[in-house]
Amino acid sequence: EKEEEEVEVERVLVSEHSWRPCPTARRRVRGCLEWVKRQLFRVGEDWYFLFILGVLMATISFTMDIIVTRLHSAHMWLYREIGDIEVLKYLSWTLYPTALAAFSTGFSQSITPHSGGSGIPELKTILMGVVLEDYLAIQNFGAKVVGLTCTLTCGSTLFLGKVGPYVHLSAMAAAYLGKMRTTVTREYENKFKQHEMLVAAQAVGVATVFGAPISGVLFSIEVMSPHFAVRDYWRGFFAATCGAFMFRLLAVFNSEQGKAGWAGCALSSPLPSPRGIFGVLTPKPTPSFLSPLPETIAALFKSDLKIDFPFDLLETFFFLILGIICGIVACAYLFCQRWMMVAVKKNWLTAKLLATDKPVYTVLVVLLLASVTFPPGLGQFMASRLTMKEHLISLFDNRTWGLLAPNASGMAKPGGLWQEWDHPSATIYGTLTFFLLMKFWMLILATTLPLPAGYFMPIFIYGAAIGRLIGEVVALLFPQGLHSEGPPRPIIPAGYALAGAAAFSGSVTHAVSTALLVCEATGHLGHILPTVLAVLVANAITQKNQPSFYDAGIIVKKLPYLPPIRSRHIASYRVMVEEFMERRVVALAKGDGFQEVLVALDASADAEYPVVESTGSPTLLGTISRSQLVTFLQSHEHPQAPQGEKVNRLATVGTLGDDCTIEPIMLQFSPWTSLHQAYHLFQLLKLHRVFVTRSGELVGAVSRAEVRGEGANGGAKG
Repeated sequence: EKEEEEVEVERVLVSEHSWRPCPTARRRVRGCLEWVKRQLFRVGEDWYFLFILGVLMATISFTMDIIVTRLHSAHMWLYREIGDIEVLKYLSWTLYPTALAAFSTGFSQSITPHSGGSGIPELKTILMGVVLEDYLAIQNFGAKVVGLTCTLTCGSTLFLGKVGPYVHLSAMAAAYLGKMRTTVTREYENKFKQHEMLVAAQAVGVATVFGAPISGVLFSIEVMSPHFAVRDYWRGFFAATCGAFMFRLLAVFNSEQGKAGWAGCALSSPLPSPRGIFGVLTPKPTPSFLSPLPETIAALFKSDLKIDFPFDLLETFFFLILGIICGIVACAYLFCQRWMMVAVKKNWLTAKLLATDKPVYTVLVVLLLASVTFPPGLGQFMASRLTMKEHLISLFDNRTWGLLAPNASGMAKPGGLWQEWDHPSATIYGTLTFFLLMKFWMLILATTLPLPAGYFMPIFIYGAAIGRLIGEVVALLFPQGLHSEGPPRPIIPAGYALAGAAAFSGSVTHAVSTALLVCEATGHLGHILPTVLAVLVANAITQKNQPSFYDAGIIVKKLPYLPPIRSRHIASYRVMVEEFMERRVVALAKGDGFQEVLVALDASADAEYPVVESTGSPTLLGTISRSQLVTFLQSHEHPQAPQGEKVNRLATVGTLGDDCTIEPIMLQFSPWTSLHQAYHLFQLLKLHRVFVTRSGELVGAVSRAEVRGEGANGGAKG
């Protein structure tokens, strides 16, 4: 009966298969698809997935930009239409960003604990070969997008950006596309391919935020990777260019769609409307906050500094002073920010809130920041009515505010963003100074919030304000301009704002490519030389005294990453491995059996164990992984086990040398290897642990913990 049933089932299956529609057509289509896949992947499948990555992230970025613009316009519309009652205006100004920030914190933290902060410190650690569980899981993608959108909608009240979180989003998308690639190509997962996709993802994240593929790639490389393979430049630049080009297409399409709705609209605000986050310039706002964004520009913050000789050679001295000031302020900012991060974790109240009630902590901080920026209050001295984009656009204004301010009566009309900085009782110099003093501690406090947020754009704007203040002061001191030869050339404060933005943001992040970034974002190259000078001077001061902003986050979070060696004293080069290596290393001999292996596994939880020739001759032969040793124990018999037990009837008696594969060691340290040599090898090869040998004999081991601790101290002699 069984045979008859099997025959019947087989006949039914064959019958069902034969009745599928169009078997010949489906077979031909399947063959055509296989042929297309072979032709496409002939040039390498990576390029197609990099193209998808760039287009996908540009689309998400543009969509997020539109949503943020609409929601922020709704807040401004509500603030204007609510009337002149101060209490209602205060509530509308403070409760809107507070509710959004609380929702951003609660929603993102409830889904994933990895959503808070920038994300760049963790990504730097991952690119160094450290595995952080679930940090790049695609399940975190939605939480990060929603949380970041709510954070950006808070605007200048919260004063936070999107660079870091968007790089994290791009990395999650790249990790998911990498898994798709292995499925499509039917290959095993390759760690090198994964690393290449992540490197391209960081370039895409920065480039799609600024719409600047060249400087975006360079900045991402400079900030994220201590050692970078040249072949990865092309992958990163290709993906970043695809993303930037896709964004331009979306911006042009949105511009064309909005022209009909824009033509003939009446003005509802005395201020010109802001550019979008990625270079979309919206003309004067319409009465409705749902109006489209009609105009598109090539640069993110387009400047109109059309001057044949934008600066005189004598002004180089003032740009040098600007670089020194930016470097000193950056050192103070980095020190205070790192101190605040530690203090918040140590204080019993804030530590309890961050551990159990993160949204409550967010509400308290955002309510304080929103109250300070309330326009009828202290906000009138900080140009708080401007968005973050309007802040930057006004600071890059090519006119000299000191000359415009005496004639500002009757000029309150569209085109005067700078008038937000001109308070009757404080003047532009007072408002700029007050803005710098207040935003210094406000930005530091905002960085402690446990919500998705970026920190590059705020320091970029802060640096532009420093430069603008210095430029206005120089223009006040030299109203006729400076000239080394020929006719006098007027002082252009906007050039100092460009240099200040690049110098301060570059010194905080320890990057030099911000000089190119500011020029590419504004479309102005006239001040490239003094900008580079200011960036180099500011970096020289900051790198000598403080770790970068992202390295400080790694230090505070105690991530297994190798920050730069702090001491550059010549004596630190004489610190040798034997001074800080781990001397008590659990090793196995080639002839060890069950009992010795069991003792070694109980003594330490290492991922791999060194194998020596014998106890009396500790010549290092290679390593054996922990999983292989566990398998050895499972397949061998304990010497003292009772005979005849069922569980041990298949077990054998043997040694490691007979039954295990000893992996050879490709790299070993000498006791006289210097700290700097070990540090660079750990970074370049993404090592986790290296054994130290003297004349071939095992004498110790060096792990990331020893190198990180010694490097942070600058060496015992340094």
